[in-house]
Amino acid sequence: MTSPEAMDVDAALDRRVDPVAEADLYRETLLGLLGDRDPVEVQAELPDQLETIVREAGPDLRTRPAAGEWSALELVGHILDAEITSAARYRWILAHDEPRLIGYDQDLWVERLRHQEDDPAEMLALFRALRRSHLQLWGRTSDSERSRFGMHSERGAESVDLLFRLIAGHGLFHLGQMRRTLAQVSGSAS
Repeated sequence: MTSPEAMDVDAALDRRVDPVAEADLYRETLLGLLGDRDPVEVQAELPDQLETIVREAGPDLRTRPAAGEWSALELVGHILDAEITSAARYRWILAHDEPRLIGYDQDLWVERLRHQEDDPAEMLALFRALRRSHLQLWGRTSDSERSRFGMHSERGAESVDLLFRLIAGHGLFHLGQMRRTLAQVSGSAS
């Protein structure tokens, strides 16, 4: 796979890519957001960035910008869901030979797990613990272990290395989406 062109978050958000129907474009978008940055550093920064946004959101945290769109808190929930699914995927890939990795309907998870009602502090604490665990797991895996892969039901073969970089880009994408959402609901969108 060739390296995708670097992309800024506004351009990525404006693409409005369907992660299932446009799996290749979705990967390209997330990897483009990451660009040449170190995925370890990008992932390590996200917990503090999320805490800052949640703290600064104030009364707008649970406000949806439009019907069918997620609030900033629901975006935190989605980022947490992705970290939880990645926890299993990293471990399946490292421990099993070419495991099947199932996709999930992100909208159903956000709705049915009622992230809009979640406690932001508890969500952030769980996210921070999981992220720390994944960074430690990454640090103790070899290059050959990182090249192991599973078969994602929607995107095909994904190695530990690719998944790790995708999750870094995923965090950047949704961090940008949270900022845009909060600007929209506070009336300060440009």
